[in-house]
Amino acid sequence: MLGIAKGANAALMFFLELGVLASVGYWGFTLSAAWWIRLLAGVGAPALFIAAWALFGAGGGANATFPLTGLARAALEILWFGGGAVALYASGLVTPAVVFFAVFVVNAVLRIIWKQV
Repeated sequence: MLGIAKGANAALMFFLELGVLASVGYWGFTLSAAWWIRLLAGVGAPALFIAAWALFGAGGGANATFPLTGLARAALEILWFGGGAVALYASGLVTPAVVFFAVFVVNAVLRIIWKQV
């Protein structure tokens, strides 16, 4: 039973990662600016987030170019998932931003308890 819960928590982490990309893209496309700035932000911001995750956090660090561990990894995750929540907040979606960050915190605590980090 615990194995199923751990697997579900790992799957939740993946969906949270996708949620960050969707949130940042949504933020970019909802800016009140010229269409080309919205396009640049809507595509460019997720691309920057993808690059940062690929370099430092992919696969729990196992697939990253420069894997981070310990406090550096914790800081990366807080900035990454916090960035998704801030993007939602900046888009005017306050409640989804709070829920998103709360789900991340629960996921992170469970990953620490279950030694999934």
